[in-house]
Amino acid sequence: MILLLTPPMVQVNAPYAATPLLAGFLRDEKIPFAQADLSLGLALRLFSQPGLEELRGALQQRRKLPRSAKKFLAQFDAYHHAITPAVRFLQTHDPALAHRVAQPGFLPDGWRLAQAHAEDADDALFRLFGQCGTHDRATHLASLFLDEIADVARDGIDTRFAFSRYAESLAQSLPSFTPLLEALDDETLFTRWLDELTVETLRRHNPRVVAVTCPFPGTLLAAFRIARRVKSLMPATRVALGGGYPSTELRELDDPRVFDFFDVVALDDGRATLRALWQGRPPATGFTRENGRVVFHHGTNPPVSPPPRPDFTGLPLDDYLSLVEMPNPMHRLWSDACWLKLPLTNGCYWRKCAFCDTSLPHIKNFSQPAAARVVENLFALHAETGKSAFHFTDEALPPKLVGDMSAELTARGAPFTWWGNVRFERAFTRGLARRMADAGCVAVTGGLECANDRLLALMKKGVTLRGARGALRAFADAGILTHAYLIYGFPTQAFDEVLDALEFVRQCFAEGVLQSAFWHRFTLTAHSPVLRQPETFNVAPSDEILRAPRFARNAVPYVEKGACDWDAIGAALHRATYNYMMGVGLDAPVGEWFH
Repeated sequence: MILLLTPPMVQVNAPYAATPLLAGFLRDEKIPFAQADLSLGLALRLFSQPGLEELRGALQQRRKLPRSAKKFLAQFDAYHHAITPAVRFLQTHDPALAHRVAQPGFLPDGWRLAQAHAEDADDALFRLFGQCGTHDRATHLASLFLDEIADVARDGIDTRFAFSRYAESLAQSLPSFTPLLEALDDETLFTRWLDELTVETLRRHNPRVVAVTCPFPGTLLAAFRIARRVKSLMPATRVALGGGYPSTELRELDDPRVFDFFDVVALDDGRATLRALWQGRPPATGFTRENGRVVFHHGTNPPVSPPPRPDFTGLPLDDYLSLVEMPNPMHRLWSDACWLKLPLTNGCYWRKCAFCDTSLPHIKNFSQPAAARVVENLFALHAETGKSAFHFTDEALPPKLVGDMSAELTARGAPFTWWGNVRFERAFTRGLARRMADAGCVAVTGGLECANDRLLALMKKGVTLRGARGALRAFADAGILTHAYLIYGFPTQAFDEVLDALEFVRQCFAEGVLQSAFWHRFTLTAHSPVLRQPETFNVAPSDEILRAPRFARNAVPYVEKGACDWDAIGAALHRATYNYMMGVGLDAPVGEWFH
């Protein structure tokens, strides 16, 4: 059997997409498999009465405690009493409890809940909550209750812990493996729980191969911790590391110590490598250690094909937590409800953006299925899981495929709800947006990037502000919510262009064509066109001459002459956009946010 594992921490409202996709491939190959979400397992261990008791015991052994931990200990009985019904409510097992959870006093007031109750008098927040209703208000409060417990755990036990990541800062562009290796010896309540969960899972399945997916930096340390436990308990079991992090950051791996934990570090989609591991052959694309040295295998991968239908067998879909940490109706979609995550296509149909990792296979190798196959897969997933909500995780949903799929869904009377990422291009007309809404689309996300036509052309985004505004208006008229990804600090960007971009965003919020947005600081990555043509973008990448062995590389330090104070600008952009999402400050000149 091949055991597929998701390590802590990722979002706990639904399974991350990787292991169900690999499970679907193994199902089609008739290779026995099992899968487990240790991220959910660790969260549910913390958010339980026994977990809180262990948390209290660990805190009581500390000499100095932060304020949040002291308040937790003082109110422990209230936390202990509320945790089980709060979790059951967030798992949607006890919806009638909403009326009690929404009332002050049912959940103990830490700083987040106290602030939430105080903000009831705020007109903007009250309006948002008024639109949500009692159930959503209760979900928001119960979510903040869990956030407060996570605060206590982070402040008092393990500063690396966060609700949706663990030791993230440690793993970001980590050139040397040594800091991670040293961190593996740190013993905390969470590492002990992770070890116990790993042992329980291994004994339940007794696998021949264990494949650990590592999608983000915030799962890397836990992935190595899992691998170490597998090797100590089942030394003959082959262990593979794969996923988004190694496929992006470990492409220059040259440190043999990594293979004290993993037999294989797989790159890209991992399907052919899993088959090879099961058959006892070298990986299709990835690293192994031979005679004490790291060896890269250039296996022959099969032609790029559409992704398989995911298989969620073995994952406790009814145990995931629906969280509403912010009442904004668009922003909450990432954590509220068990959306089954799956891609419609492989790669990106545009694959030209200068800031993107366009040289990597998961971007450049594009393929798409026929719309009829997509719809058949959705009906099959609905029959297998009982779920009818889907989050498409594509780099960008192709307009024609979306249109054909929508027509097929409507013709078959499909009772599905879905959302995904698009490019805000002119192809998304009012007619197409209406067809999407009729077929169950409730929201889309997309990149406005620097929201400036000069910079959009420089980065080869392939959209204009006029075209993006037309697409946003089309979605709004169809009743589809929108979220914009934004970039600040792109090379050659001037402060006046930042002001113009924020003004465009303000207008979109004021017109009701944008409901949510977030600004990301530009990062120069090792696989982007900007790094391949730095002179075009007025950047000077820093010398990255590292002594071997190398571990990870992705974000590349660089210098840009005459650059703005991006830290201060970023803080102002975040402050303005947060208020816009709450309906506040839409009439104020954008320059006021920078005072």
